[in-house]
Amino acid sequence: MRLHVITLAVICCAFVESRKIRGISSSYKRFYKEKRSFLCIDGSKMIPFERVNDDYCDCEDGSDEPGTSACPRGRFYCTNLGFRPHYIPSSRVNDGICDCCDASDEYNSHARCQNTCWNLGQQEREYVEGQMRTLDEGLQLKQQLIEEGVLLWREKQAQLRDLQQVAEDLQIKLEEHRRRKHEADRLKEQTLKALEAGDSGVRRQNSTMSSTFKLLDSNKDGSITVDEVQAKVTLIHDEERVLSEDEAVALLGGGRQMDLTKFQHTLWDILTRGDSVKIKDTHAAAGGVVGEDPHLQAADRAAEWEATNLRKVEEAYEKVNAEISDLQKMLAIDYGPDWEYLFLNGQCYKLKVYEYTYTLCPFNQVTQKSTAGTEVSLGKWGMWAGTPKDQYSQMVYENGEPCWQGGSRSTTVMLTCGTETTLRTTKEPSKCQYTMDFQTPVACQPVLKQRGIHSEL
Repeated sequence: MRLHVITLAVICCAFVESRKIRGISSSYKRFYKEKRSFLCIDGSKMIPFERVNDDYCDCEDGSDEPGTSACPRGRFYCTNLGFRPHYIPSSRVNDGICDCCDASDEYNSHARCQNTCWNLGQQEREYVEGQMRTLDEGLQLKQQLIEEGVLLWREKQAQLRDLQQVAEDLQIKLEEHRRRKHEADRLKEQTLKALEAGDSGVRRQNSTMSSTFKLLDSNKDGSITVDEVQAKVTLIHDEERVLSEDEAVALLGGGRQMDLTKFQHTLWDILTRGDSVKIKDTHAAAGGVVGEDPHLQAADRAAEWEATNLRKVEEAYEKVNAEISDLQKMLAIDYGPDWEYLFLNGQCYKLKVYEYTYTLCPFNQVTQKSTAGTEVSLGKWGMWAGTPKDQYSQMVYENGEPCWQGGSRSTTVMLTCGTETTLRTTKEPSKCQYTMDFQTPVACQPVLKQRGIHSEL
């Protein structure tokens, strides 16, 4: 009989102990050791220990009822062996719904809960293992991209130095070609002045007379007519007035036309005196008169040659300076501590979402193009905007096209770890403010300590 009493007492005590510690994590068990009184965890009240888990709320923080639903602020701890433990509001204890995967929250209800923790844990472990494999592969790819980035950075730096040297050489050539062109223009001008001054003697004078005759002979039939004189000759003191037919006949020696021989002794003498008539458009006439002179033609060809060469050197110099400017802008961008993001420059990634195609060109711009062909700027490269611990986790593209509600469109790009470089999602959480998920191996970061699936939440 005494043995039965002792056994019953042990079972009773075990039940009380189980009742008392239900819904408590291992880290909190020190507060619930068997003793005469219990101090609420917030220190607000001392109660007899037998009131713990008696389905009546005594402590304001609900700490006396961790295993019942009596306290509105209480929390029940799901141990969930094999999966992640977590807390649920104590109001969910014995409510007929299975919240803990180990079914510990429905210990006194009609619900028939199955323990699914092992299956859930296995799924999560497989997911974590897959993520770790992705991370390992991503880190390997990242290392390759870092090595390529370093080489590409050095290549671009060398390219910049080469271009700067080319620019210096072209600058020297440019100054030399400018000097040559100036000298050729000066020689041409001197030759033209000499011709106009008649410094070449009778031979040049005859050449000038012949050239003037050809200038007046518009139809090149070997004779000058009344119509041709009226068209090319004008009075010195009244250039706007057209010569009358009688005036033109008089200049032609009384006839209606004349050849070169007659021209030499009549109209040519009148023109060379320069006191009554002249050829219209003096500059054009001078050019026509002296245009066939071999010395002037040579000087003109030399000037044109030097001008052409100068234009070529100027174009080359401008092109090289433009390349230098573009390269300097490219190298001024922050591509990460190891230049790992450098490979993204010059690349574009597209994603079609319904009727729109989104294009992300890292370090350049983000655009949205509709099926109708209308393209809208969603922002131009602004800055890195990640957290202090991971500065390169976000990109910001700003100052896109104006939004109809005011302001301009902008896009925030979140970079995530993956084995491929691809644009995964695009959203518009608020009007004209876009977000993108951009996956790339260079966003993978080494994991120093894995939290696992056993940590408390």
